[in-house]
Amino acid sequence: MLKLTNLTVNYGKFEALRDISLNVEQGELVVLLGANGAGKSTLFKAISGLVKPVKGEYLFNGNKVIGVSPDKMVASGVVQCAEGRMLFPQMSVYENLKMGGFVHRKDKNGMKKSLEEVYDLFPILRDKKDDPAGSLSGGQQQMVAIGRALMAKPKLLMLDEPSLGLAPLIVEQMFGIIKQINENGVTVLLAEQNASAALSISTRGYVIESGKIVMSGSKEELFNNDEIRKAYIGA
Repeated sequence: MLKLTNLTVNYGKFEALRDISLNVEQGELVVLLGANGAGKSTLFKAISGLVKPVKGEYLFNGNKVIGVSPDKMVASGVVQCAEGRMLFPQMSVYENLKMGGFVHRKDKNGMKKSLEEVYDLFPILRDKKDDPAGSLSGGQQQMVAIGRALMAKPKLLMLDEPSLGLAPLIVEQMFGIIKQINENGVTVLLAEQNASAALSISTRGYVIESGKIVMSGSKEELFNNDEIRKAYIGA
């Protein structure tokens, strides 16, 4: 589904990503592990069309998509849930969700169906649909952010640090929901620092450091790697 080959991204003279090669097959849940500043968010921006690589090839469903605008990437099925949630705090939960459904702007039934699917996945959002998004707890705000991304009917859902700032019990619930989304047929690329939780639900993963992929393997291989355990799990 997704194939990157030698993707390089510069910010001015700074090389943010260097020769990134990875692939995500349809139906997988692939985790991208890395510390703050490792390049996870930049990679997601490059895949989304928000920044343009200076080198490399990027294929989605067999089509070359480097240089394709972000709105067309979303329309093709590549949808990102950004780090930090990026909600509109004064707007209602319903209004925030609706903004994610611009692909349904000419299809009221499609918009309604997507909303119901999000409310079924996150029942609390149905109860709070008229509340300002900024009034919700951190976990509920993350539900809105993921729900907004799902409104665009993604084929590939990219989640950037969904556990950031959440209590351990909420993190466990959130990763259970992400696993459910994947089991419902959505391919997921998950960027996380919480290696233990992320690997527990993943198919396989990559490790990114200083803008380079330094390791890849099955979840078992990564979880049992001493360097990974020391750097990201604390064991």
